[in-house]
Amino acid sequence: MPERNPAVEAAVEAELRLLDPEVRRSPELVGALLHPEFHEFGASGRHWDRASIIAALAVTTAPGARPVVTSQMKGVQLAPDLVHLTFDTDHNGRRAHRSSLWRRTGEGWLLYFHQGTVFSAAEG
Repeated sequence: MPERNPAVEAAVEAELRLLDPEVRRSPELVGALLHPEFHEFGASGRHWDRASIIAALAVTTAPGARPVVTSQMKGVQLAPDLVHLTFDTDHNGRRAHRSSLWRRTGEGWLLYFHQGTVFSAAEG
């Protein structure tokens, strides 16, 4: 059995909060989980900064939206204040491999970098 790692557990918990549709619809709640220097290479190929992803999630996450389904989430602590998570998502049939870097700050664990790569079921 893998050894329990509180840093990885905290990053996983924060990642799952960020995938919650109710959190995604709230600029305040999303903003509380993103590092000031956050950036993302989205599954769409677009480069997102903190302000643009907060705005986009607020308008594209419909009330009552289905949650993003995650699988195969794994984490590793790279340094005392840095955790790398990898996982797959399925959101309304769109599947993606995901990678996130979470940094511990004075405000807690904040998402610093995220990347998504779309894949088909056959590619797994």
